[in-house]
Amino acid sequence: MALTLATWNINSVRLRLDNVRRFIAEAQPDILCLQETKTPDEFFPRDAFAALGYRDMLVHGMKGYNGIAVLSRLPLGATATQSWCARKDCRHGIVALPGGIELHNVYVPAGGDIPDPEANEKFAHKLQFLDELTGWFGAAQREHRKMILVGDLNIAPLETDVWSHKQLLTVVSHTPVEVEKLGRLQGAGAFVDAVRHFIPPTERLYTWWSYRARDWLVSNRGRRLDHVWVTPPLMRELAAAEVLAPARGWERASDHVPVVVRFT
Repeated sequence: MALTLATWNINSVRLRLDNVRRFIAEAQPDILCLQETKTPDEFFPRDAFAALGYRDMLVHGMKGYNGIAVLSRLPLGATATQSWCARKDCRHGIVALPGGIELHNVYVPAGGDIPDPEANEKFAHKLQFLDELTGWFGAAQREHRKMILVGDLNIAPLETDVWSHKQLLTVVSHTPVEVEKLGRLQGAGAFVDAVRHFIPPTERLYTWWSYRARDWLVSNRGRRLDHVWVTPPLMRELAAAEVLAPARGWERASDHVPVVVRFT
């Protein structure tokens, strides 16, 4: 069964619903994972997505912040949510897909501006979140299962995932401690970077451009914060991957763009 999966930090699903409709019309994903939906569950636009064919969904949101959603044109099995750092801040959803696949939609905390956990509680939260998630995946020996992990992981691990490796080494999202912890998380589940499987690490690749840039396209000071990972049993099913950078130029755009991975 062919499958097209997309992940997108939408930065308010209700505000950017027209952009989501446009993306769906262009990419036709079977499964769409959103982060930073920024709405309580009762206000999530379920009817709008059902009208587009996404009748199975996991919605896990809160007022004004965070929130994730998994929208599917395929029948979903069991769904669940997971909380980390003793907080219920709507950052992790889990769904069972056809074929025995376990899908994780994750929104890692951004971490604030100061890369010092003692001086910045937000950065401490981010590091703790990564540690707890790593321990959970490692303890369950999930590397032998068919799993997909997607989401805004808020870390650009490679030198080519940022516009300037040297200048961003002390900027939250590309600091050595974050990159190391993301690597440990990836290793805990034996995950493979599905996007870099097709787009070589030597090629610069971004999924986020700051709203602060006067002209994001001209300056092109991006970072690759959004990821799709798979476990080894799914490697042979990978068919293609792409980052839809033009979506950053749409009207009322999110600062992130969709990432699409296709499976055979």
